[in-house]
Formats: sequence, structure tokens, C-alpha cells
Amino acid sequence: MIQSDWEDWLVRDVEDAAPDSVAIWYLGCNGVILKGSAGTTMYIDPYLGLGDPPRTVRMIPVPFDPEDISETDAVLATHEHTDHVHGPSQAPILENTGATFYAPDDSLTVARKDERWADEWDLTDDQFSEVAEGETFEVGEFTVHVETANDPDASHPVSYVIEHEAGTFFHGGDTKPTDEFERIGDEYDIDLGVLAFGTVGQIPDKQTREPKRTRWYNDENQIVEAASALELEALMPTHWDMWRGLTSDPTVLHHHARSFTHPRRLELVEIGDRVDL
Repeated sequence: MIQSDWEDWLVRDVEDAAPDSVAIWYLGCNGVILKGSAGTTMYIDPYLGLGDPPRTVRMIPVPFDPEDISETDAVLATHEHTDHVHGPSQAPILENTGATFYAPDDSLTVARKDERWADEWDLTDDQFSEVAEGETFEVGEFTVHVETANDPDASHPVSYVIEHEAGTFFHGGDTKPTDEFERIGDEYDIDLGVLAFGTVGQIPDKQTREPKRTRWYNDENQIVEAASALELEALMPTHWDMWRGLTSDPTVLHHHARSFTHPRRLELVEIGDRVDL
């Protein structure tokens, strides 16, 4: 059972919030919560695990206990990696709320076959919904478009463009730049976009445990390249805070972004912070 460092105050803040537009809370790693003005709530890539020490070591608090979540409409996953699809983090939320888990095929394979969530938690078949690029679905007041992503380390990553009457939000998972982002930037008017950011570090190999030069996330130039192609009004860098050896300082992005038309501004947040569209 996951034990939060923060007890339940963040959960209560989300439940008590009544945003005029869309409120977005950053959960650290690549997780966010979206809550709309009509009360629809969605979690994207919430991860509360500690990693696989000493290979991957969590550097930030566990912000809530998933057992404390009693209200949400959906949990979305961008790809199959453990810090994006994780039974102990996500299955209790689905069990307590009856929410639907939306994810691409390989992510659903992890949840349903590899980790067998339904064997440990009280979940039904209709709580698992497969998504693919080009599809659109509704979650309450949100319209969710499934788009492409470029994550060479994942077997089937996707990104999400989430539209609301108050604005449009983009979550890229661990994507790096791709030519498809110019099309997405032309097709949607994105007010705020999440892109993974971090440094290159020496991380023990998963099999041999020998140190290996590792680049999992965008560097300074890549994240600005992606944000520029997507024509983001605002960029929220994520993942920079999470793993020992891959952390970074997002304030440096001011220098890298200043000569580009997009992103027009940076939203630099820490775990637990809220941003409104």
C-alpha cells in the first residue's frame, strides 16, 4: 500500500476546488490532474511509486495516497512505462471511483495481463478503454483527441490534446520532437502544453546494472523545438524533478525559448502547484 508524505491535503484541495475554467495540478514526474468548471476530473499518468532503487530513485514526495481518491471521471496513460502505468498508483483510483482507464494497447496489456489489476482490485472490463492515434472521445466537459508521440523508448506512446470551452491542453507523455507536431500545432490552438524535460545521466542498465549513459527526456533544445512546432502559448516542463541522476533546472529554458515565437511563456511548476487555463 502506498503511503503519502503529504497525507490527504492535496486530494482535498482538488475535491474542494471550483475553477472558473480548467485547473491543472502538477503531481511530479509526468502526472497531472485536470478539473473543469463543471467538475469533471481527469488524472493523466499519475505515478506514486518509488522507482527501482538504486537504478531509479524517486527524488520528490509521494503527494497522495490513491486510496484517498473518491472523485474522478477518468485516468489516462500516455504509454506503458512503469511511471505512467502502475497498478498500485492507478488501480485503487479506478476501484474507488468507477472511473475509466484510457490507454493505448500496450499500456492496457500491462494493466490487464502483465500486472493483472483486476485480480487484486475490484475492477470491471468496461473500466478499460483502448485508444489509438486519430480517435476522439468525451469525458464529461472535456473532448480528448488522441495524437501521435515520438518516444523511442516506448512500444506504443500517444499524446493527448484536451479541449474545453476555456482552452486547450496538451500532454505529450515522454515524447521528443517529431514532424507531426507541426500538423498538431496547425490543427489545434494549444494554450498550455506538458513536455518531459531532463538531463542526460549515468543510470544503471536494467539487466546488467552497469552504469549507462541515459537520455529519457528532452534536453533544453529539444523541448523548445517541440514547443515551437506545437505553437504552445505556454510550456509546462515536467519530469525534471523525478529521477536521481536525470534531474534538471527548468529555469534555464528562459534562455533557450527567448528568441522563439512559441512558447510565448513558461509555466514553471513544482509538485503540488496549480495552474489555471
